[in-house]
Amino acid sequence: MDVLVVGAGQAGLSAAYHLRRRGFAPYREDADGGFVVLDAGSAPGGAWAHRAPSLRMATVHGFHDLPDFELPEPDPDAPAREVVPGYFTAYEAKHTLPVVRPVHVRAVRSESDRPDARLLVGTDAGTWSTRALINATGTWTRPFVPHYPGHFAGRQLHYAEYRGPAEFAGKRVLVVGGGASAVQVLSEVAAVGETVWVTRTPPVFHEGPFTPEYGRAVVAKVEERVRQGLPVRSVVSVTGLGPSVAYRQAEELGALHRRPMFDRLTEHGVAWGERELAVDAIVWATGFRPEVGHLAPLGLRSPGGGIALTGTRATVDPRVHLVGYGPSASTVGANRAGRAAVHDIVALLGPPAGAAAVPAQRS
Repeated sequence: MDVLVVGAGQAGLSAAYHLRRRGFAPYREDADGGFVVLDAGSAPGGAWAHRAPSLRMATVHGFHDLPDFELPEPDPDAPAREVVPGYFTAYEAKHTLPVVRPVHVRAVRSESDRPDARLLVGTDAGTWSTRALINATGTWTRPFVPHYPGHFAGRQLHYAEYRGPAEFAGKRVLVVGGGASAVQVLSEVAAVGETVWVTRTPPVFHEGPFTPEYGRAVVAKVEERVRQGLPVRSVVSVTGLGPSVAYRQAEELGALHRRPMFDRLTEHGVAWGERELAVDAIVWATGFRPEVGHLAPLGLRSPGGGIALTGTRATVDPRVHLVGYGPSASTVGANRAGRAAVHDIVALLGPPAGAAAVPAQRS
């Protein structure tokens, strides 16, 4: 291949659209060159296919259309795990994107030490060779649960396993985390049971609209960490909690009274010093980490622990771009990152043979 994209979520599909638009030929088994998208899912939808059935389109924390195809106005009560995968399915078909699935990428290596060497992408379906790679694997497959001393004998689950409030009816549930996912859980579980909300630091509530100027300032903060090669922070962790539907529901239910983080787990709950609180379940809405382990053989990590990027390009290896990572880990950011990555890859590889010039698009 000329370009291989790993992942067919929002960022991967955006990159694939722009590769096709810039003249790269879709993958064919009987031809070299062009581009392909390898996706681990058995069907379109990316992480959206695995969200809780209780997450409705009305309570989704922001969604932006993919380029050149608007999401038809959905029923606000429709499950996001059905609407968005359906939209992605239609998008792949509309733009005839060459997505091959299910294919699990195991490791990416360089064929040699030469800077222009091809990359070898090892998968459970054989090895692919490519001149450039766009990594769009997101974070959903790497849920993060912090370690706390002690042992809790009750039900524990990460937000990735959360399937709605029904199993918590009449129970006391501890919700850990200060982001939009925690607020969603609080807004649902507090309607059927008792909730206790704890966060490591006081949550930041953003007052007023999310203006374009505010959005740019937020993204700039995340970009600075990525440029320095530090572990990424989510965009939401910088924006703070805004007045979403879920936020208003949780507020009306009296569920947004935050307590500081506990010291330890106990058999029946958690404890702050000598004060113990018994709970029936703990939901860890503590976020995710980037799924980039398959890139380890390339040695991209900086001394700071993250992967330093210049734009979307790995600073130490111009053949590799990361989209949906750090500042582009949102639906609007993923769209822009896909376009930017393809622009830089064309500059690196040159335009595909016979490709027509494409006018620049505004962000």
